[in-house]
Amino acid sequence: MTTTTTRSEGWANAQSQTFRNLASPQHPLEPLTAEEIKAAVSILRREKQLAPTVRFPTVTLKEPDKQAVLNFEEGVKIDREVFIILLDNADGATYEAIVSLTSESVTSWKHIPGVQPSIMLDEFEECEAAVKASPEFKEAIKKRGIEDPDLVMVDPWSAGYYGIEDEKGQRLSRALCWVRDNPTDNGYARPIEGVIPVVDLNKMEVIRVEDHGVVPLPPESGNYAREFIEEFRQDLKPIEITQPQGTSFEVQGHFVRWQKWQFRIGFTPREGLILYTIGYEDKGRVRPIIYRASLSDMVVPYGDPRPHHYRKNAFDVGEYGVGTLANSLKLGCDCLGEIRYFDAFMTNSRGDVFTIENAVCMHEEDFGILWKHVDWRTEQAEVRRSRRLVVSFIATVGNYEYGFFWYFYQDGTIQYQVKLTGIVNTAAAAPGEDPKYGTLVAPQLNAPIHQHFFNVRLDMCVDGADNSVYEVNTEAEPLGENNPHGNAFFAKATPLTTELKAQRIINPFSGRYWKIVNPSSLNSLGQPVGYKLMPGDNILPFAHPESSVIKRAGFMNKHLWVTPYQPDELYGAGDYPNQHPGNEGLTKWTQSDRSVDNTDVVVWYTFGQHHVTRPEDWPVMPVAYIDFKLKPIGFFDANPALDVPPSANGHKKCH
Repeated sequence: MTTTTTRSEGWANAQSQTFRNLASPQHPLEPLTAEEIKAAVSILRREKQLAPTVRFPTVTLKEPDKQAVLNFEEGVKIDREVFIILLDNADGATYEAIVSLTSESVTSWKHIPGVQPSIMLDEFEECEAAVKASPEFKEAIKKRGIEDPDLVMVDPWSAGYYGIEDEKGQRLSRALCWVRDNPTDNGYARPIEGVIPVVDLNKMEVIRVEDHGVVPLPPESGNYAREFIEEFRQDLKPIEITQPQGTSFEVQGHFVRWQKWQFRIGFTPREGLILYTIGYEDKGRVRPIIYRASLSDMVVPYGDPRPHHYRKNAFDVGEYGVGTLANSLKLGCDCLGEIRYFDAFMTNSRGDVFTIENAVCMHEEDFGILWKHVDWRTEQAEVRRSRRLVVSFIATVGNYEYGFFWYFYQDGTIQYQVKLTGIVNTAAAAPGEDPKYGTLVAPQLNAPIHQHFFNVRLDMCVDGADNSVYEVNTEAEPLGENNPHGNAFFAKATPLTTELKAQRIINPFSGRYWKIVNPSSLNSLGQPVGYKLMPGDNILPFAHPESSVIKRAGFMNKHLWVTPYQPDELYGAGDYPNQHPGNEGLTKWTQSDRSVDNTDVVVWYTFGQHHVTRPEDWPVMPVAYIDFKLKPIGFFDANPALDVPPSANGHKKCH
């Protein structure tokens, strides 16, 4: 194998040296501590004399230059910087600031005109209070027989963008409402159909209440909590997962080493879990694979065109921030086994630090057979058990729960999986109505058809900085001299050399996958080393190309995008999708058709969950799974899991 680049060597230094010395200085990619966040907010308040009307949608680490990270050495002073987005409710202005903790100063301050930051958790509560206090809203629900507004449940949905003149420049939420029978009732069982309070979030005032006509409340409760279940199954025996000798991973700060894997854990209010500098130790050196991996964007387009529903298009990353909505995970419930948790620190909208305890869960899982063969001539059997490392977090976004899981396998495979559960969005149906754009999941309760699209950003670094991307399709050899018996077929690789050529969709009928290779690093067979991206279940959007959601979430139109690395290109729908007309992010950047051949590339993969709702999804939805995998293709000279040891002595009969 050829030697790796200098950048790759810097990668190994930055990873392993920090791990060996527990007294080493903080790594450049370590997440901000609570103390650092407090200091940054204090510095900014002091220098800019911020008014009480200023909110803090985002306070997070400003990641250092990639080259500085890869060349990091112990003992080198690190300039710690904090990136902050601010919103002034007084005039609706948005600002971006960079605060240097090293120099204790504000090094950058910019007004960003014409944008809306994400909706903040504090605004959820304040919006609900404003709606319940509105006389116009009270009158609207009274027409529906609802006397007590305290039992109303308000979800502040983003307003989207529809070119409505009197909405421009305002920070709006179109609140969707349900009503509970009692304080612990499942409110999503009784939608208040046709009533939409529109709230100015800067003023926290209801500016209008849309009323599209009275529809009776659905008659049945949809309670699922333990106190409502009369009898549980009695035939389940305990499953105990124990590791008496401890876990096989090692952790220092947010640096993780497991088996031959190494990586760093990060967490932001917008993206949630981030993995940095993912590498695999091979023949005594750490070989880089991915510099940065994160959920770039997601959107949930609904298919109901009626006035009450057509604006349901939630950008859960860019409009809300899945990181701020992360759960505090519980042992034995969300995670099972010997668990290592990581807390997340961020601010509320007033700049006060809060902690999400156990935001990230890491543990090992048995995963069946890794490899096996029986030599029937000698009756010798060799079998190895597979084990995988799981790094995950779960976010609650209104009615839905999303679990985001990274899996690392002993054979060099990486898997990213999203687990969808929670409660489906609901609407009331008139008695006798058979909804065209949804499914009856209970009497007079409609769950609209919808999709969930996720876009993952993979800053690739396969054995070094400069990579190329190929599309591989399997083709049948035409019947003829080269295929006289009609049985021949072969895999054909086509280079994707520019951004426009690299905009691709899946094709399961050709066995399509994409491979990211390093042309300058060859394996023992003389082949460029690489990793292949293997699609799982997927779909394309059904929204019209001229629809608002397609313009705002153009990343949905292609499953694969490839761009040359730019540090400020992080989000598939752009920096500020909230109430933005669109044509930002990937659709804008790739118009210049930059070269992506043998350079520092970023691979973006979009995958969609298509949800035609079922009665079995009610009242709480069994988990649905959607994923993709990255598998080595010529990255190793042979099966890298040959050295996984046989099972413990108690299982000698396996061999």
